[in-house]
Amino acid sequence: MLSYQHIYHAGNPADLHKHALLAVMLARMAEKAKPISYLETHAGRGLYDLGSAEALKTGEAAAGIGAHEDWFPPEHPYARALAAVRAAEGPQAYPGSPRVAAEMMRQDDLMHLAELHPQEHDALEDAMIRHAARIYKQDGFEMAMSLSPPEPRRGMIVIDPSYEMKEDYDTIPTFIRKLHRKWNVGVIALWYPILRDARHYDMLAELEEAELPKVLKSEVRFDPVRRGHGMVGSGMFIVNAPYGTDIEAERLRALFARS
Repeated sequence: MLSYQHIYHAGNPADLHKHALLAVMLARMAEKAKPISYLETHAGRGLYDLGSAEALKTGEAAAGIGAHEDWFPPEHPYARALAAVRAAEGPQAYPGSPRVAAEMMRQDDLMHLAELHPQEHDALEDAMIRHAARIYKQDGFEMAMSLSPPEPRRGMIVIDPSYEMKEDYDTIPTFIRKLHRKWNVGVIALWYPILRDARHYDMLAELEEAELPKVLKSEVRFDPVRRGHGMVGSGMFIVNAPYGTDIEAERLRALFARS
């Protein structure tokens, strides 16, 4: 299904949770001189205009980055990425995870980004034109399997499907187990929505039974961003979580709990 476009949701509370953890993990990994590979299975367009008609239609950013930017002091990796993107693209620009990652990447690091949606794919190419990223108009799960283990072998993959299809919940545990067998040193970061009907429970139960290493599960809860919206939280399931990720996860949990 190729109907999902993240512009309607960019900068919402779930993005704050996901992108803050992503930035912290990449900053930790960059503390070592060795290069890394960065992969995304569902990259989206990479860069969003929060002043666009689509973003303003839902108003989700107002409940996320608009309300809680002060959670991230200037030295925070996420705040640094935001500042760099705004300096380059304008004050209403909001980075998706590819642009957050690009701001953390170094000269010898490599990015592999998959996006099937034709318009999102074209926009992604435009958003990443000044960054050394390889962009694939291909199923992201297939791209990840074909490249794994990537070179450099040290690295991270972000798995962030739209979850518009129930099959995503069913296939992800098997995909992650297979991916980890091929790329056992890779950081595997899965984002999932927490919905009122708790449809993520079975997926997480299967992942937790897989006995994967250095697992961190980070979940935050928040009020629906608009009337009738079913998402009440955001989750990240991380394999081989970099040192210190748990500290940021707990900080974010406490901030969301108080908001």
